[in-house]
Amino acid sequence: MANEKTISFVSGRKHHTIPVSDIMYVFMKKQDAFVHLLDGSVLKTRMTFNEFSNMLGDDFIRIHRGCLVSAMAIHSVNKLITLSNGDSLEYSAQHRDEILKKFHEKQRLIIDKLSVNDNPKENEEYHRHYKCFDDIPIAFTDIEMIFNEQRQAVDWIFRYGNEALAKLENCPLELMIGNTFGNIFNNMDTKWLRSYERAVLYGETLELVDFSPEINKYLRIICFPTFKGHCGCMLFDISETKISTDKEAGEKAILLYLKKMLG
Repeated sequence: MANEKTISFVSGRKHHTIPVSDIMYVFMKKQDAFVHLLDGSVLKTRMTFNEFSNMLGDDFIRIHRGCLVSAMAIHSVNKLITLSNGDSLEYSAQHRDEILKKFHEKQRLIIDKLSVNDNPKENEEYHRHYKCFDDIPIAFTDIEMIFNEQRQAVDWIFRYGNEALAKLENCPLELMIGNTFGNIFNNMDTKWLRSYERAVLYGETLELVDFSPEINKYLRIICFPTFKGHCGCMLFDISETKISTDKEAGEKAILLYLKKMLG
């Protein structure tokens, strides 16, 4: 975006200009600042806490003496602050009220914007929109996020799904569509919520590779924003996915992919 706010600093003898929206948190250690980004990378630079605080502005919250966190990156505040990428951070109890206030203000503004939309009103409308996915052999669903009074994502509603999804989840479509995930599976793992919330609120496209205790399968999921307040998900059962390549370049690509996934 042309008007997106950025900050600039030197790290590893290179000049970096970073969109503020890409920064999750900044952690100070003596005179060094470690800038943690959405993509998992960390940039080290020499800058004071006050300098970073002034550059980042009100969208970042001081959670203790040496840490600034993006209000947009916070998923929940309990004994620890849980971020949307699953990281957990300790915080100073004296800042709890300020943290909660700013976090809830940011979430409220985003979620209020989601409520003003021209989304389909009926499940049949979603079906017509996604009809081309009906017969593909890849599990696909469109889900609508549910937020509680504290603006935390707590569940989702299946608005569309194809037969491949029903087969993967071992659940008939007529039971899923219009129903919440939590009503169908009573052992929901909140790690899915964090990622889907990022796609819905911040427009990110994410890839997850993890175990699903709900259906006892290892899954690869690609999620991305669709309608306001929604995200689409393509799901793959890893045990049924075969990798086909007979070229050296293809093997290198797979190794690079795995290296990125494993951090």
